[in-house]
Amino acid sequence: MRNALPDTQSGARPPGLWEAPELPVAFFSFLLHFVWEFVQVPAFAGMAEMGHWEAIKLCLSATIGDVGFALTAFWVACLAAHSRDWVLEPTRLPLGLFLVVGILLTIGFEYYYTNVSLRWSYSELMPLVPPFGTGLTPILQWLIIPPLVVWLSRRHLLGARAIREGGQ
Repeated sequence: MRNALPDTQSGARPPGLWEAPELPVAFFSFLLHFVWEFVQVPAFAGMAEMGHWEAIKLCLSATIGDVGFALTAFWVACLAAHSRDWVLEPTRLPLGLFLVVGILLTIGFEYYYTNVSLRWSYSELMPLVPPFGTGLTPILQWLIIPPLVVWLSRRHLLGARAIREGGQ
């Protein structure tokens, strides 16, 4: 995969760790998914009655999984775009893959955890989406959060690049 090469002739510093696109993707995914996990608590059976610390640990665990999904989806999009920098100028193919891979992972894992391992179940408040009976909020999560992650990551990466190139 190709990346933008540092401009060594202009005296600009080479890209630093803060310009690795995986970092803002993981960071913003963590922040947004963590909040989402708490907002959707009433849609999962027993979560609202769970002890405070136990609920935090469960939401944190789910968020870490979401970050893993986001990074996996990001890398699949990178393969299609032939670049890790596709978030700087997102086009339909990598952005679409980023969303679709996240949704497919979510549907698969939700099915496993609600029907096979029975790790959790939905409350009566959760609308179910056919054909697998996936909860609506986890699917909405992967339709709403990834575009925000791409937008925030793009802003971060462009800002980091501007600071580096400005020599500040």
